[in-house]
Amino acid sequence: MNKIAERYQVSPFLVFFLIHSLQFGVGVLGFQRIISMDSGHDAWIAIIASGVIVHISIFLIYQIMKDQEGNILDIHKKLFGKWIGSLLNAIVILYFIILAINVLRTYIEVIQVWMFPDLNVWLYSFVFLVLVYYILNGGFRVVTGISFFGVILPSYLIFTFFFTLKFANFNNLLPVFDHSIADLLKSTKKMSLTILGFEALLMYYPFLKNPLKSRKWAHFGALLTTVVYVIIMLVSIVYFSEEQLQKNIWATLTIWKIVEMPFVERFEYIGIANWNLVILPNVCLSLWCASRGMKQLVKIKQKYTILIVLAVTYGAVNFIKNREQINLLNDLIGKVAFFIFIAYIPALYLLTLIYRKWKGSQKVET
Repeated sequence: MNKIAERYQVSPFLVFFLIHSLQFGVGVLGFQRIISMDSGHDAWIAIIASGVIVHISIFLIYQIMKDQEGNILDIHKKLFGKWIGSLLNAIVILYFIILAINVLRTYIEVIQVWMFPDLNVWLYSFVFLVLVYYILNGGFRVVTGISFFGVILPSYLIFTFFFTLKFANFNNLLPVFDHSIADLLKSTKKMSLTILGFEALLMYYPFLKNPLKSRKWAHFGALLTTVVYVIIMLVSIVYFSEEQLQKNIWATLTIWKIVEMPFVERFEYIGIANWNLVILPNVCLSLWCASRGMKQLVKIKQKYTILIVLAVTYGAVNFIKNREQINLLNDLIGKVAFFIFIAYIPALYLLTLIYRKWKGSQKVET
């Protein structure tokens, strides 16, 4: 892969927004019930543990990429050869497409359940993806700008969670460490899907100016994600009883129902509408990674691969009809996410070390 021209690259500090925007998506609206199933009021500990795993994974990614001019697709071909490398690259492309499908379809389900039961999925997804097409055609810098605004503009929503404090029962947090390590590990595993997104760094790494300087910003972005998730989890635990939390599929939206302001009666409608700004960079960045990967794999211009991945996404979003199918998709991505954390990134790191040593010995012999 040729080195990316500087005019297409972004400043190191913008990695903060790229990491956080893709980690923070539609899962925020209902992750509490899933995470607390096994660990109850200690679920916040599992979130911290998952955050630590993310930081370790980001560290390994930077170690993998530090002497590379290309992205993960180029590394696959170096390590595994043309045919196996191409197969792995196709899997990576498919993964990012499925990630975008999952985010968009889950968000549409939220709109249907909470606001418009008769929402025309075909029309809404078409309009949404037309906007995504416009953004992707602008290139990676525009996608980064959308990620920036996707973090800044809806950031005020974090303050709405503090409306619950007047109803809080802090005894719900006690006793701390009341659950076994096994239960906490199960919750940590279930958190994998929610904090997914940092792995896109493997795709857009060549588009970073002075990428090694972006390392601290990547960790700051992951840290912000972890802190926000912990705050929301703690607020949910002290507001709901454990039984109530298990019955709330969309705990965040239930919390928003108690927000009272002089100018709005149903704040959850405002929150859901604003969440468009949160999931837009999710979908844009995922599909940018997929279209970029397809451009490298099949050697055609990205303006054409964008149309291909958008068409696949549109068809899949409208093919998924009910909650059971959405759950199947969530379970699939959750398993893939756990595999990425536990096996893929560490294995890639070890293989990269072996490859570097082998190349080093080859140079010494010549």
